[in-house]
Amino acid sequence: MPLKFQPGSAWAYGRSTDVLLALVEAVSGQRGDEFMQQRIFAPLGMTDTFFNVPADKLDRVAQPGPDPETGDTADLTDGTRTRSFLGGGEGLLSTASDYMRFALMLASGGEGNGVRLLSRQSVALMTSNHLEPGLARGSDFMPGPGYGFGLTVAVRTQPGEPENVGEYGWSGAAGTIFWFDPKDALVPIMMIQAPRQGGYERAAFRELVYQAVGD
Repeated sequence: MPLKFQPGSAWAYGRSTDVLLALVEAVSGQRGDEFMQQRIFAPLGMTDTFFNVPADKLDRVAQPGPDPETGDTADLTDGTRTRSFLGGGEGLLSTASDYMRFALMLASGGEGNGVRLLSRQSVALMTSNHLEPGLARGSDFMPGPGYGFGLTVAVRTQPGEPENVGEYGWSGAAGTIFWFDPKDALVPIMMIQAPRQGGYERAAFRELVYQAVGD
């Protein structure tokens, strides 16, 4: 496929995280799901996070409704179908408690469940803005106004209402969202299974969280 623009001249959200998992597989000699299970999920005590949910847990999967635009139900968030492609940026199914374990590990500087997965320096690098002024162009800049981008997470670079500078996080295609606000010591997460339908709910959830802790 042709480049969207010349490297270094702009930035857009894309498939870079999928490429990163392919590199992890090449370096480790493991499939992506095996690597994540051994190096991330098991150490953090994440017992309910999978690319392919085991048969005895399928009845717990929240299935998405039809796509509001196409009516199609065969979506990437369908938890019952077997995934052969393992993407670094898509496809995991999890629970609120498992997701919170991962988010708290980042909020704690790379340590969780009594084990260290990342150095504090790595987390600091990951959660710092790396976009130079002018690289984020147009209305399709996914993090939105006031945000830059770190290493896989959006980073708040300008004061907002109610956001604080330094907040970081990301959202999923089905509506899931998490963020960490160091100033207010908040680690909110919300789990949704509604592809392309979570925009209003995410905004309302953010407002409710900050209203609950407002001075």
